[in-house]
Parts: sequence; C-alpha cells; structure tokens
Amino acid sequence: MFTSNVDGHFQNAGFDPLRIDECHGSIHRLQCLVPCSPALWPASGLQPAVDETRCELLGPLPACPHCGAVARPNILMFDDYGWVEERRALQAARCRGWLDQVRRPVVIEIGAGLNIPTVRHFAHRVVLRHGGSLIRINPREADPGSMPGIGIPAGALETLTAIDALLGRKQA
Repeated sequence: MFTSNVDGHFQNAGFDPLRIDECHGSIHRLQCLVPCSPALWPASGLQPAVDETRCELLGPLPACPHCGAVARPNILMFDDYGWVEERRALQAARCRGWLDQVRRPVVIEIGAGLNIPTVRHFAHRVVLRHGGSLIRINPREADPGSMPGIGIPAGALETLTAIDALLGRKQA
C-alpha cells in the first residue's frame, strides 16, 4: 500500500503496518526539529490544547527527548531538508521487495490528482517497470494518459462501493 496520506487511516482500517509505504511520513511519529539524531518516537502521548478562536497552542511545544529542542511531526514538508527519512526508506524498501515478486500488478490510484506527483509517479513507475495496469479513480483528473489502464471519473467511495457490489455478485 503506497500512500501520500500521513494520518494513519490505513493502519486504523486494519492494513498490516509492515505493508504500508507512507511516502510523506506520519503524524503519529515525532522527530527533533534540528534534527539532533535520526530517532523517531510515538506522538501518541501528545494532547495539544488549542485556543481555536486565536489559533494558538496552549502549553509547551513537544520537545526532543535527546537534546530538548522542539519536536515536530515526522512529515515531509516542501523543501524539507530536516525530515528524518529512515523509517520511510525502510517502508519503501519493503514495498520494492514485494513489487519485485509481483507479475503484472494492477495499481489502483485513488484521488491523487496532478497536485500530488509522488503518487502519480509511483503508479507510472510500477506500471511501466512491472508491466501492469492502472485504474485511476478521480472525479476531476481520471485520465490515465499513456498508461495502460482506465480512468474512472468518480469519487472513491462511490466507485469502490460499486466495485465491491459487482465482485460480491460474481462470488455468490
């Protein structure tokens, strides 16, 4: 599972965390802002109180347990040279290892428009390298272009529900 989402919804939905490649990191891990080391730690204990009227954090910012500097989410930002990417590198290596064992994969790209090139580039690399096909589900930017496959100009829930219903009828 390759995802640009940083929210952990795939893990919460029951997907095996060892089969997820979070290309932009995760809000569920913190790192040092400096960074003083490649260490990451769970963000599970962080319960920020926010004054929503003033858009202001109440209380102290999270701190790095190693040097005391401010901690930040382990998420890749634009032009982010301080992102600790070791966790993501391990995820990517596992994903590549799995793909090397797959013949003719079908990539189902859901909701990644032109503004999320990491997902589009990943889908194209997999299809071209492994001889697969692309199913692109996107209400506004569904065209698969030169990729072998199809585009479905609809929302994810609507499309996946319809596919599930069709597959359920065939299995019965």
